[in-house]
Amino acid sequence: MSILPCPVQPSLSRPGPSRRFSVAPMMDWTDRHYRYFARLISRHTLLYTEMVTTGAVLHGDRSRFLGYHPQEQPLALQLGGSDAQELAQCARLAEEAGYAEVNLNVGCPSDRVQNNLIGACLMGHPQLVVDGVKAMLDACSVPVTVKHRIGINGRDSYEQLVDFVGQVHEAGCQTFIVHARIAILEGLSPKENRDIPPLRYEVVHQLKADFPQLEIILNGGLTDLDAMQQHMQTLDGVMVGREAYHNPYLLADVDRRFYGDDAPVRSRIEVLGALRPYIAAHLEQGGAMHHVTRHILGLFQGLPGARHFRRRLSTEIHRTEQPLALYDDVVEDMIGRMRA
Repeated sequence: MSILPCPVQPSLSRPGPSRRFSVAPMMDWTDRHYRYFARLISRHTLLYTEMVTTGAVLHGDRSRFLGYHPQEQPLALQLGGSDAQELAQCARLAEEAGYAEVNLNVGCPSDRVQNNLIGACLMGHPQLVVDGVKAMLDACSVPVTVKHRIGINGRDSYEQLVDFVGQVHEAGCQTFIVHARIAILEGLSPKENRDIPPLRYEVVHQLKADFPQLEIILNGGLTDLDAMQQHMQTLDGVMVGREAYHNPYLLADVDRRFYGDDAPVRSRIEVLGALRPYIAAHLEQGGAMHHVTRHILGLFQGLPGARHFRRRLSTEIHRTEQPLALYDDVVEDMIGRMRA
């Protein structure tokens, strides 16, 4: 399948995908199966991989960590790392693999990544980010972007945020994806860091006002498309995380609202039909159906039968010897419920 062209941001020095609307990189969630499923709903949403460490790319199963289905495009690779040479090698490999963008993770607050100088702790080491961005830009011709918090504990003033963005911009980065919370690096779990530090959208809007030449994308707590469009009166794009996973049909209105594409959108039932050949191919390759269907449990969120749909695909799936027959039965069941 050919890759759809995306609008080029005129302020960027390198062609790249439109970032008006994107789905955030989420560990254990935005794997290749979720991304294929999401692409069946929205043609234009920019999708991101889970964070992949430089060590995994360079020393692990490269086909596993860099592989994807062509239909997932436009697709960006998110890297975790702080060694400039390793980041450069990975950026080069990402370009060779056909990724539309390489993103550096400067936002993950987990203890495990902190110990390897990955994620949000890098906001306390801006020179490492600068060196990494420079090296990646020298190594590849695709856009290199940075996803970060508005601060970390001990370094959470607006002046320090401006200093960080200014230094990384001078290194050549034009696009900053800003999670509108600080990260508490000691005492809070990654999950708590997504909920407890308060959202401060006004900080991100101020950052855009102070750096009008940069592409500033808002991330954090976004659930409502109307509110997102309000933010985009001054910002360049929005990145949605958990809502796009737990309520994936949110993506059905993205192409029209954010990209002006009025082409017909697949219904939920049509999405399930389009997903079936992909599941069948995965089974033929030795995979399990739940690898795919665990990502679609929220497809009918808020509709009659949603709980029944989730239950059958999350419990019965592990007991059947004919997974595709179960899938077909679930789909037929939902067709009947939607007509009732």
